[in-house]
Amino acid sequence: MDFTFTEEQQAAVEAAKAVFAGVSPNAVPSPALTAGAVAEDFDRALWARLADADLLSLLLDEESGGAGLDAVALCLVLRESARVLARVPLLENSAASAAVQRYGGQELRAELSARAGRGEVVLTVAANGRTGHDPAERAVTARQDGTAWVLDGVQTAVPWARDADFIAVPAQTDADRTVLALVPRGHEGAELAEQISTTGERLGELRLDSARIASRDVIDAEGAWEWLRDLLVTGTCALALGLGEEVLRMTSAYTSKREQFGFPVATFQAVAVQAADRYIDLRAMEATLWQAAWRIGTGAGGALPAGGDVAVAKIWASEGVRRVVQTAQHLHGGFGADTEYALHRYHAWAKHLELSLGPAAAHEEALGDLLAAHPLG
Repeated sequence: MDFTFTEEQQAAVEAAKAVFAGVSPNAVPSPALTAGAVAEDFDRALWARLADADLLSLLLDEESGGAGLDAVALCLVLRESARVLARVPLLENSAASAAVQRYGGQELRAELSARAGRGEVVLTVAANGRTGHDPAERAVTARQDGTAWVLDGVQTAVPWARDADFIAVPAQTDADRTVLALVPRGHEGAELAEQISTTGERLGELRLDSARIASRDVIDAEGAWEWLRDLLVTGTCALALGLGEEVLRMTSAYTSKREQFGFPVATFQAVAVQAADRYIDLRAMEATLWQAAWRIGTGAGGALPAGGDVAVAKIWASEGVRRVVQTAQHLHGGFGADTEYALHRYHAWAKHLELSLGPAAAHEEALGDLLAAHPLG
């Protein structure tokens, strides 16, 4: 079995490193010192550079101006973005535009896919349900009325909602099927209430009250939402991995310089053991991430559906990123809470990712259900 990345995937990583090289995690006010949002918009200048480097169209086919790469390539780029806390909807836009291209009708694909890949329009996804704990597809209902679909319900904590041009909203029909509606910003019957993340970024609570969406803007293909959801979750795991690796690097650099009793604290056994445990967490996060991304990107079969690999990746990412930042804060001592030092920002972003992924126990239960439904021979 060959675990090396392809030349095209490696080229995407190099392009991402070049784009993110000048990005500072301290580019906006600290969320610890800001009562409201840290900024009114995402980093548009960085967004333009990502578009120029063709990193917004990685998953799109050549006809749409894309590179035709897979989920592994996207996760490699997301990993680099998380190292610098890049304030852009790269995951949401990439995943939603890929879902439109893969499952959408011809008119919708022509309208959105290529433009999203060029950064001309921004897509995001409502994936957190009504409360953040219930399935997103059950938070909104959809019924057909003539040539339109009518949506009612609430989706909480929609990332970049106030800046995106379209929000991809999963909704449940009377026939217990899930459709995916592309709701334009400012659409009649769709209101946004401001929410603030632990990172200090603006989120939106999307309230839909008899919002009419044209049929051409609704994807009703079987499996569209499930594919998009798995890609979003796997991408979030990639963000957690990149963030965790940067935090461990910061911790290694600090403990190598910080001295007690005339020796660097990194040489103390208790410090080295804790750092080694977190390194093991990161390698487990990495292995399970690539397994899930490979299953999504290739559609390869296995003993369990791809959702099983995604669940395992979520378990490690949710627990692992929390342990990494907690250990980093402990080994930094009081310096880790200094608002002029970037670690507290990484801690805030890690908490947001952990909450987005949800508790490991829930994913273990989902994995158990899959094992019960698909007994291993």
